[in-house]
Amino acid sequence: MITVETVTGLREQIARFRQGGKRIAFVPTMGNLHAGHVRLMQEARRHAPVVVASIYVNPLQFGENEDFDAYPRTPSHDKVALLSAGVDLLFKPAESEMYPRGRTAQTFVEVPGLSNELCGASRPGHFRGVTTVVNRLFNLVAPDVAVFGKKDYQQWHLVRLMTADLGLPVEIVGVDTVREPDGLALSSRNNYLSAEERRTAPRLYEALCRLRDRVLREGMHLAAAEENCVIDLQSDGFRPDYVRVRRQSDLQLPQAHDRPLVALAAAWLGSTRLIDNIEFELKS
Repeated sequence: MITVETVTGLREQIARFRQGGKRIAFVPTMGNLHAGHVRLMQEARRHAPVVVASIYVNPLQFGENEDFDAYPRTPSHDKVALLSAGVDLLFKPAESEMYPRGRTAQTFVEVPGLSNELCGASRPGHFRGVTTVVNRLFNLVAPDVAVFGKKDYQQWHLVRLMTADLGLPVEIVGVDTVREPDGLALSSRNNYLSAEERRTAPRLYEALCRLRDRVLREGMHLAAAEENCVIDLQSDGFRPDYVRVRRQSDLQLPQAHDRPLVALAAAWLGSTRLIDNIEFELKS
C-alpha cells in the first residue's frame, strides 16, 4: 500500500493510475477503522481495480462543543485494516494540505434544505463541513466511484445530492450497515460507551425494528409509530434526539403513495450520541 500525505504526492500517484487506464474507487474515512469500513473497501474493489482510501478527521464537521479533540485516532490499527482490505493508496493529509488558507477562509459547499434537518437540526454546520470536505477530496482524488456506508443515511443522501448538483462525474455507492451480533451498528463512537451502556446500546436498533413492525404488521400510523419509538427509547435509558420516518429516495416526508421508507433515529446514551436507521417497504 502506498501512503501519501500531500496533495502533490496524491496527484502524482493518481496520474500514474490513470496512465495505465485504471478505474479508481474511493473510500473517505476519519480513521479508527472497523469492520464496517473494511466492508466499504471490499465493495470499492468490486467497482474498480484501484482502491484509494483517505483518513482525515475533518474539523469543519465538528461543532464547538463536540468531540474533535477526543475523536479516536488509531494509525497503527488503521494500517493493519487497510492492508487487510487490499487498499492500494492511502491519502493521509495534514490540515494544511486540506485547507491551505485555513478553516475560516475555506470555500464551503452546502446542500440547502436537507442539511438542516434530522441530524443537521441538532448539529448546525455539520453537513456543510461534510459536503465541503467530500467535494475537496473528490476534486483531489478524481474517482470514478465513491463508496459510503448507509449507517450515516443522511450523509449518504447529501453526498449524492451534492454530486448531482455540481455535475461531478462520480458514481456514489451506498453499502448496508454492518452490525455487531447483537444488532448494534458499528461506529467509531461506540468506543465511548461504558460497559453498561454497551449492553444497552443495541436497543436503539431494536426500537427501530419495533417501529417497522408496528407499521407493517399492525398498520400503525407513522406519527404514532414515531412517538411509540421515542417512548421505548426513553424507557431504555436513552435521551432521544429524533425519530423520523422518511422516503428512502430523498428523505422527504412520505406521501400517501410512497412505499419504500426509512426510519431514522438519533439518541444519546450517557455522553454518546448514537444514530441508526432501518429501511422497510409498505405493502401496496
